[in-house]
Amino acid sequence: MAPLPVVYEDEDIIVIDKPSGLAVQGGERVSRCVDDLLAEQLGAKAFLVHRLDKDTSGLLLVAKTREAASRWSPLVAGGSVRKTYLAVCSGTPSPASGSIDDPVEKGGRSQEALTHYRTLASRGDFSLLELDLGTGRMHQIRIHLAGVGCPILGDDKYGDFPLNKRLKKERGLKRLLLHAYRL
Repeated sequence: MAPLPVVYEDEDIIVIDKPSGLAVQGGERVSRCVDDLLAEQLGAKAFLVHRLDKDTSGLLLVAKTREAASRWSPLVAGGSVRKTYLAVCSGTPSPASGSIDDPVEKGGRSQEALTHYRTLASRGDFSLLELDLGTGRMHQIRIHLAGVGCPILGDDKYGDFPLNKRLKKERGLKRLLLHAYRL
């Protein structure tokens, strides 16, 4: 595999542009992951500061040392590092901008979750949204947008399955259209 694209690097951290379909961490049925690939690329262990879903592409901040990870992780978790995403969705949310403050279920319990959104463009049955996380729950953006009737195109877990199938056949859509574009 080609080296992971580096967007920023200094002595403490590296920001990569993670491709869709690549898991961040190893696990069952994961043969390649950012953890391992970046360690090979850097020639040393890398320390994840936050995560992105396997199917989400975009910017991922990784620390080069354990000490740097201990400094950066609380900043990301505490909201000092703003994470902004772009998503192409079915439909347009109403109102065109606002916040979704609905809990997300994880492991049988409900967790607070907040997503701020803004419609950047809308054409026909689709819209381009910019999203900022108030919290960082697993699949939060995907769950929230599906919950307001604007599922992300290509979402095989929370999406509009017949629409995704049609778009795959007609347009070659093969991935989740969610991208972490700004840190």
